[in-house]
Amino acid sequence: MSDNLGNYLLTTAAKDEWQKTGVKKRAGVLAPLFSVYSRGSVGIGDFADLKLLVDWAVETGNSIIQLLPLNETGSAYCPYDSLSSFALEPAYICLRLLDSYQKESIRKKIEAIKQTFPAGSGRIDYGIKKAKTDLLWSMFIEEGSCENGEFKKFIIDNNYWLLDFSLFKVLKKYLKERAWYDWQACYKDRDASELKTFQGIHNEEVMFQMWVQWQLYRQFRAAKEYAAAKGILINGDLPILVSRDSADVWAHPGFFKLGFAAGAPPDMYCAKGQRWGMPTYEWKAIASDGYRYLKEKLKVAENFYDILRIDHVVGLFRIWSIHYDEPLANQGLNGFFDPWEEGVWKEHGRGLLLEIINSTKLLLCAEDLGVIPKDCTETLKELGIPGNDVQRWVKDWKTRHDFLLPHEYRQLSVAMLSTHDTTNWPAWWENEAGTVDEALFIRKCNERKIDFLQVKDKLFDINLSCHARLRWLNSINSVDVLVHILGKRKEDLADFIDLYKNSYQEKEKLWKVLRIPGPMREKADAEIVRAVLKLTLGSQAIFCIQLITDWLYLADILKGDPYQYRINRPGTISSENWSLAVPLYLEELLNHPVSQQIKELVTASGR
Repeated sequence: MSDNLGNYLLTTAAKDEWQKTGVKKRAGVLAPLFSVYSRGSVGIGDFADLKLLVDWAVETGNSIIQLLPLNETGSAYCPYDSLSSFALEPAYICLRLLDSYQKESIRKKIEAIKQTFPAGSGRIDYGIKKAKTDLLWSMFIEEGSCENGEFKKFIIDNNYWLLDFSLFKVLKKYLKERAWYDWQACYKDRDASELKTFQGIHNEEVMFQMWVQWQLYRQFRAAKEYAAAKGILINGDLPILVSRDSADVWAHPGFFKLGFAAGAPPDMYCAKGQRWGMPTYEWKAIASDGYRYLKEKLKVAENFYDILRIDHVVGLFRIWSIHYDEPLANQGLNGFFDPWEEGVWKEHGRGLLLEIINSTKLLLCAEDLGVIPKDCTETLKELGIPGNDVQRWVKDWKTRHDFLLPHEYRQLSVAMLSTHDTTNWPAWWENEAGTVDEALFIRKCNERKIDFLQVKDKLFDINLSCHARLRWLNSINSVDVLVHILGKRKEDLADFIDLYKNSYQEKEKLWKVLRIPGPMREKADAEIVRAVLKLTLGSQAIFCIQLITDWLYLADILKGDPYQYRINRPGTISSENWSLAVPLYLEELLNHPVSQQIKELVTASGR
């Protein structure tokens, strides 16, 4: 890292946070808590397992652990579509750390749950959440004391959100899990008298929800303190949005535009764009309350994290907004940017980011992927906030149409091979590099009245096309060849030409950058993974954080098609999303040769 960057960061709005964290290059691992587990885990990774993950970070030379959001989720178990911006997910509680674990009867019940929901048996079975919650209820009834001084203090310290959330949870159960906007008017519209009466009748259940959150807080806080003692920074994730059916929206409906759903416009990786479904914000209403809603989120996050990743940061500048009654089949096709006036985007986003910086002691990073206006990029740099540089997209898209070299990465960035929303890097290499999205190409053909079936075999290598990605034939070796096959004027094919220039022979181009001897190979073996890890570790990016699966591909740990080891497919609801568990206990990982290989790479990079 250059002295110039260090000196510059200490002049930005984030200077205090950089001073505290230390301005130096670091390496890290992105590990969803549901993806890692120990021999003591019950069904899913838990807060006790975070300590083992910290030990593994130390063992591998990584100094950052990045987590996905740990807020309580709804039925889709998506951490970016949570029931609360404040409450933690009960599935992550460690039953062994509770006082009741000392009782033999409780230990037997835990063992029975563990037999039904074994950790590390493939995809996560989220039935574990109900099993844990039912056992927690019996523990609370038997031993839960509302007179504990620490518990009382927790309730007072979290008075902004805790009662609303707990009432919301109990009401949902009482009203058969219906969304709050389908409740009877007295509950939906928060009639104070009716809510007070309901709380009185269901006080024990309301206190239980508070007690569970207290236990989760204690366990997560202990893991954070353990990480701090070991010199490991915990990087949290602040989702920009919250579920429409959430305690936040129920408690503060005026803070949200309920007639709209957030999403993302179409791009070369998602032909119809995306519709996430969460409502967009009514920022004027939030501002009129002194941004307390935003500040309270940050106050909670400070208990657990050192660094905070702002999800979809461009949404603070302008967010893709879709009318709520737009047919779901259209996904994100028919949306618009809010605010719609491009001239106000910079002021809007910069103001919100300054509000965040001035309201927290956390070092901020930002997810700035996708189509990003320069106002966003410039503002992040001005304020001292690193963005994301994902290797497969770090390219000169306009002139060279080739990958950037390590010294061309942004210094103020977090370099990585993959994200939780992409394929892991080996899956990209084998299935996506050198390809275009089939649905996107078909849509573009339809717009130009080009017969896709007539041109498909002439343009693409069907044997190397899979997972709805089309690999260019090597014979399509010029724009003129492409234009001839498509049968239209060159002037009318600018978007096709752009797609072609930025994807044709992508693998061959990267192979040259990696400088691996011999002919280019289709399969992502350990040598190729090592080379691309070295590339990002050797970049000038201040942080380099790799998905745990990408690290593990240094060894023969993940078997079969790497496409199956995906955390999430954006825009889809599936049991395959948010449920990936790596095939090794953390105890095994600590002693696995791959840990030493990772450490050697990190050490050699000077991180």
